[in-house]
This record gives sequence, structure tokens and C-alpha cells, in this order.
Amino acid sequence: MSRKQIVAVVGRPNVGKSSLFNALAGKRISIVKDTPGVTRDRIYQDVEWLGRTFTVIDTGGIEPDSKDIILSQMREQAQIAIDTADVIIFLCDLKTGVTDADSQVADMLRKSGKPVVLTVNKVDNFKRDEMDIYEFYNLGIGDPVPISAVNSQGIGDLLEEVVKYFPDEKDDTDEDDDSIKVAVIGKPNVGKSSIINRLIGKNRLIVSDIAGTTRDAIDTKIAYNGQEYTFIDTAGIRRQNKIKEELEHFMIVRTVGAVERADVCVIVINADEGVTEQDAKIAGIAHENGKAVIVAVNKWDLIEKDNKSVQEFTKKVRNTLSFMPYCAIIFISAKTGQRLTKLYELIDAVYQNHCLRVATGVLNEVLMRALVMQQPPTDKGRMLKVFYMTQVSVKPPTFVVFVNEKKLLHFSYLRYLENQLRDAFGFAGTPIRFIVRERKGDNSIKGTNK
Repeated sequence: MSRKQIVAVVGRPNVGKSSLFNALAGKRISIVKDTPGVTRDRIYQDVEWLGRTFTVIDTGGIEPDSKDIILSQMREQAQIAIDTADVIIFLCDLKTGVTDADSQVADMLRKSGKPVVLTVNKVDNFKRDEMDIYEFYNLGIGDPVPISAVNSQGIGDLLEEVVKYFPDEKDDTDEDDDSIKVAVIGKPNVGKSSIINRLIGKNRLIVSDIAGTTRDAIDTKIAYNGQEYTFIDTAGIRRQNKIKEELEHFMIVRTVGAVERADVCVIVINADEGVTEQDAKIAGIAHENGKAVIVAVNKWDLIEKDNKSVQEFTKKVRNTLSFMPYCAIIFISAKTGQRLTKLYELIDAVYQNHCLRVATGVLNEVLMRALVMQQPPTDKGRMLKVFYMTQVSVKPPTFVVFVNEKKLLHFSYLRYLENQLRDAFGFAGTPIRFIVRERKGDNSIKGTNK
């Protein structure tokens, strides 16, 4: 799967970044108010234009010389977005013209070496304001694109300029790559990079290094026991003056991109911190994207242990990540190398389950036994009839269930059927998806609903 490009909208406060973001996203997401600095957090949204899907990041405004703590934090936040972005939309305000701050921002962007689309907002009349737009050529970063974000005018022209900088889709695919793609995700400083560095130690063969999404995230291809793996590192976010909320948004954007490209997600948890709400948020990204999941509890060497330590920690993980009871759990130490080779074996196992395809005949034998062991529910005299089941895709395993009435198939019974499939076929480490379809008439498998 090709990687989605990331587009950051940057500029001074109150030039209309949030209005532009909302126009691009097609819905009102950011707060829009005529007060400089109202956009505190970076917000992101997937946008589709002419068949290309990309992620837009909205940022707080940049005030290059401001000593105000909020504005200086915004400058830091926007710098992180610049570091992350593939393309930058530099938004200016026609009404105020070119300011010293705009010139300083232009210098920041020029130093980034990233493609920049200079955009002039609040152009109400394109013909009347043409001469005023020329002033922005003085910034020296290309031709200005006039828009009115509030009226959604000129947005198409802007997007055409943005997508020009995207790589050709044919050159940005992994179709010929048979490696297992593993995203190593988690909070900052839990040991993600240390795990990868240990895995590519002197007993491993580094096949190649591929430039990643950001300056401190690299895809590393490794061969181990005849199998190739591409580890997608989502490290980074190691700035000294941490801005927790803003960095969390940034981390999520990067994590989402890594997860979308992966087959298997290794969620790294810090053993001496325990499993946290933030860990659950990160795990939720992998779950929602239907990826195979391994929870790697790192720094296990630092824990004082007894014969119940693993059992008790496992219970805590299961409770906090109750929405993904299928996840595999392993206790490791990047520092000592404890059980790291077992991680390869677990990746192989959950990947195979993620790709597992079950023959329709065998699948319906299991379904028939499940229906006999626990009768389908009834509602107001109407009984659920499950006619048959078939698997339609993998990654994750996805099944279509044909029933007489969808509303009769309660979530709890569907979960029962899922548990029966897991008992029969394993599926450890991978979610299972169900699509429920109605089929009128009693065309059930013989003996299915007796």
C-alpha cells in the first residue's frame, strides 16, 4: 500500500488556516474566530482530490519573534508539522499584505527544503484584487495561489498545485514487496527504536534502508530465517521542551500513517509505567484499521518479579485493551535482548492468522455446530435464522453472514459466533470482521437451524 502524503497548513495567526482546513475537509472541524492564536492544537483530516487521498494538518499560527509562551509553543508546533509534511501550504492574508512575520515564516519554509504552495487568502474579488496579490511575489517562494477559504473559492486550483508535488502512484506502491510490514508504535520513549536497533544487530542482515515519512522515522528492511520484514519506526518526538497535547496530535498523525501501511502492529508498552490510557488510544488506531496486533511489554528486566508478575500484568493489559481481546502479548527487554527473537516468531504467527482463509465448507460445519450448541435468539416471536457464512477477504479475515433479518442478530450472538471461529481456527493476534446480509426465504444449510 502506498503511503498517504502529508500536507501541513502553516502561517501567521488569523490568516484563515482553520477556515481553509474546514473547506478542504468539507466540514467544520477547527474553531474559526477572529482572534489570533485561537487554534491551539494541530488537527488532522484525510482529504480526497481527483482520486488522491492525503492527510491535511492544521496548525497554530507562527509568530517568529514572539516571546509570548502560547505563540512560541505554536511556532514549535508548526515547526514539527513542517518537519513531518511532504508538502506545505503557506497561507497569507491579502487584507494585511506581506508582513515582516510573513517574510520570516517564508525563511523558515525555505530552509525546510520542502515543497511550498504559497496561498493568499481572503481574496473576495479575483479581478479587483489581482494587483494586491502581486505583492506576495516578494516572498520569493513561488507563484501565489489566490483563494477565499470562507467562500471555498480557488480551492480546486490550490489542490491542483498541491498534488503536483505528490509522487506518481505507480512509483509509490509496494506491490512487488513481499516482506511482512511491521509498524512499531507507542508513546515516546518506550523503547521503539531500541527494539528495532537490537533486532538489526550483528546477527541480522540489513537488506536496505528506505527513506521514511519524517526525518527521524526510517523503514528498515531485515531478513531473518529466510523471511523479510519491513519495520516501520515511528520514533521521534524527542524535543526538549515537550508540549504534551500538541505532540500527542502529531504522534497520532504519524502513527496513523504507519499503521495504514502495516500488516502487523507492535504496540510497545513501558513495563515500569504500566498500561495507560494513551497506550489504549494508540492501540485503538491499530484495531480500527483491522491490523494484526502484538503488545510488547518492554523494559521487563526492570520489574521486580515473582511467579504471578506476568499473569497480573497480562490481566491489566487485557482490562485496559478490552476492545481487542485477540491481541498477542509478549514480555521483552530491548536492553538485554530478552525474548526479542521470540518477537519474530510471534510476528510470523499473527501475520499468518491475519492472512488465514477458511474454506466455505469447513466454515459452515463450524457454524452449524455453533447454532446447535446455542440456539439463535428470538425477538417478539421472530427467530433469527443464520443461513450460511462465507469468507470474502483477509487482512483482516472478513466474513459475510447471511440471515433472515439483520435486526435479530444481536451483537452478543455475533460475538459468540466469533468466539466459535476463534476456538476452531485460532486467529490469535488478528481482529475478525463480519458483514451481515439479509436473505429472504429458508435457504439454510441442511441441519443448520435445527
